[in-house]
Amino acid sequence: MATQLRDLLWGALDELRFQPIDKWIRAEVGGRTVVDTRRARLVLEPRRVVGSYAVPETDLAAELVLDTGAAAEERPVEIGRRRVLDPSTPFRAHGAPGVSLTIRTPEAELPGAGFRADDPDLAGYVILDWDAFDQWHEEDEPVIAHPHDPFSRIDCLRSSRHVRIVHGEVLLADSRRPVILFETGLPPRYYIPREDVVMSLLDPTPTATACAYKGWASYWSARVGDTVLTDIAWSYPDPLNDALPVRDLIAFFSERLDVTVDGELQSRPNTPWS
Repeated sequence: MATQLRDLLWGALDELRFQPIDKWIRAEVGGRTVVDTRRARLVLEPRRVVGSYAVPETDLAAELVLDTGAAAEERPVEIGRRRVLDPSTPFRAHGAPGVSLTIRTPEAELPGAGFRADDPDLAGYVILDWDAFDQWHEEDEPVIAHPHDPFSRIDCLRSSRHVRIVHGEVLLADSRRPVILFETGLPPRYYIPREDVVMSLLDPTPTATACAYKGWASYWSARVGDTVLTDIAWSYPDPLNDALPVRDLIAFFSERLDVTVDGELQSRPNTPWS
């Protein structure tokens, strides 16, 4: 019997997983390069869906000391009926045996920003908390949000499908020229030209989020009668290279709206944004 590739990847979700990375990886704290390695590994602890970089201890220009802080609690979210850990679960919530470490540099002390796993395949490596560092680079390119995963990608495809997005009886968008963004592990997102969106129903909000593949997103809430749909839509005004086709287009959370594609009502996906 054939096996879906997704099932192979998700079948190992409860295990500690790693993948050697050939890129030159660097990270800074206080303007000083603390991480400088060409031997990084992408590591996903059990149930994690976004990885962290592990580097050889010899490629870390810092002192490592035992972390005496308390472990963090997991914050599971549901994706496709699986309870998983996304970046909302703090780094200090470790699902594998090991030792939590504080990273000391001349500029700063980073409590709990390192983790030495007991697994022999990671001997001599320290897993690093992405958010503890000021800036990361893969080769000479700055990277935001989290490491790039070699098994994840986005495709932005122009389409002539007829997409309608409504809340109740109120139309929010109607387009025959969407750009559909396909991202590994997530539902398709329909990015709509603003001329095909009822912009009079949208109010900008101060919310901003970062995606390692798409860049920084800005958000809108929708006013539908007396109902406010908070941060229901977003756009990338200055996207990263792979997301350039969706620049300034607007997408909506199909988890909380009715989306019809070529006359067929789409089922609402089950994600952390449901």
